[in-house]
Amino acid sequence: MFGRNYYYLVAGLPDILLDQKKLNFSIADFKEEMSYHLHPDDYRLVEMLFLPADNLNLLNLLTKSEKEYDDSGKYSGDLLEEEIREPASLPEYMQRFIIAYKNETPLFEDLSWEDQLTWLYYNHVMACSNEFLRDWFEFDLNIRNIVAGINARKHELKGDKYLIGDNYIVQAVRKSTLKDFGLANDFEYMEKLISVQDNDNLLERERAMDMMRWDYLDEANTFNYFTVEVLLAYIIKLQMVQRWLDMDQETGQELFRKLLDELEQSYEFPKEFTVNQRGSNA
Repeated sequence: MFGRNYYYLVAGLPDILLDQKKLNFSIADFKEEMSYHLHPDDYRLVEMLFLPADNLNLLNLLTKSEKEYDDSGKYSGDLLEEEIREPASLPEYMQRFIIAYKNETPLFEDLSWEDQLTWLYYNHVMACSNEFLRDWFEFDLNIRNIVAGINARKHELKGDKYLIGDNYIVQAVRKSTLKDFGLANDFEYMEKLISVQDNDNLLERERAMDMMRWDYLDEANTFNYFTVEVLLAYIIKLQMVQRWLDMDQETGQELFRKLLDELEQSYEFPKEFTVNQRGSNA
């Protein structure tokens, strides 16, 4: 890939591990630092990684949920409320969702409103100009759809209710009766993903999938050294680390016990990306 190089920023990145016990800085601070030092076009790519917080806030406002506002996104609550009244300045996919929700006209049949917004978000980010981000979100979506298909099959649920997008992975999950959906030769992580799903421990399964994501990011950046792609991967990893840091064992067990119950309504998306801005102190 060809692009701008950020030698000082990349060289100064602290090493992080998925299972480390604390972060010495907050993701909010890191995001703000990027806003100062990155070219505007590159920073707009960074902002895409935080749009799920805006998605969640928008959905909560539309549904009049009393869930806490997540301030890790780009848009304020006041602006979102204004946009709900008259969509004008939000990304096109958000405006489209607001109109559909207010008119009670689903954009994708059989899907929850949350999953419909998720579908629109993935379409949005996978149409961006950056190849690394396009490939990353396609990879992440493929994992989610395969896991949704495995769980739907295991619990004899209608798989179409949980699948997002319509690529070859989704088509295979919908139609194939094979254990690997016939994807062993087309999706590099298929065999490992099936093995992970055979584990009865939900927490261990989730952590193993995050490690697959971690390894993918490392491999995808093999020949990137000081480019924005390295910084984007670092932010994605920070989000994964922070998610695990925010869950103590009891909270984690409770969260993942709920996954199967939530499967009947919606495959959980925002929690995978939502960032708690409270960083740990050194």
